[in-house]
Amino acid sequence: MKKKDADLFNPAFKGLKEKISQVQERPEAPPEEKSERKDLEEEMSFFLNAMSGVTPMPLDMRKSFRNASSRARPLRPPADESRRVMEQLQGLVRGSVELDITFSDEYIEGAVQGFSRKLMKKLKRGELPVQNYIDLHGLTRHEAESEVANFILESFKNGLRCVLIVHGRGLNSPESLPVLKEGLPQWLNRGRVRKMVLAFATARPYDGGTGATYVFLRNR
Repeated sequence: MKKKDADLFNPAFKGLKEKISQVQERPEAPPEEKSERKDLEEEMSFFLNAMSGVTPMPLDMRKSFRNASSRARPLRPPADESRRVMEQLQGLVRGSVELDITFSDEYIEGAVQGFSRKLMKKLKRGELPVQNYIDLHGLTRHEAESEVANFILESFKNGLRCVLIVHGRGLNSPESLPVLKEGLPQWLNRGRVRKMVLAFATARPYDGGTGATYVFLRNR
């Protein structure tokens, strides 16, 4: 390639060649300065020869690399987020995580934080086989709470996973209030019972509908 062609393909190094010319045109200098100047000229010449076939990256391409770099997500999650997830998992294993409860006029459901969404869907659809049940009809609120606690503890002891609690809709109670139904989420989230319950949800119509609740227990 001719020298003129090399200059056209390497405009980024044109300034360096001009500096060499300026250095060469300077007045006579002392021997030490001459030696340093010669070294500088040789280094610049070597650099230009080595870079003679290099084309500078277009500005728009460099900009796109910078934008991509700024959008890149960190390889590791923030320390506080990792710590929160670890504490949540440890609490789930210990049974110390409280239930996240959703309550409406007809439906109730709740689950510990981090509970499997897939299992929760199966529980709500009635796809998990019910292994035992208890009927609270005719009991007072205090009696029902005691019966629920004993039922959950016994079911857990026997290695059961999915049980059914029939509490009714409160149609026969004073002012037709679902007293037992409203109390159930509190009872499942209290004392020793809380450590054994992973999730609960209103039953399907064939299992009692809004008058009953599925409860999913942790494994022993």
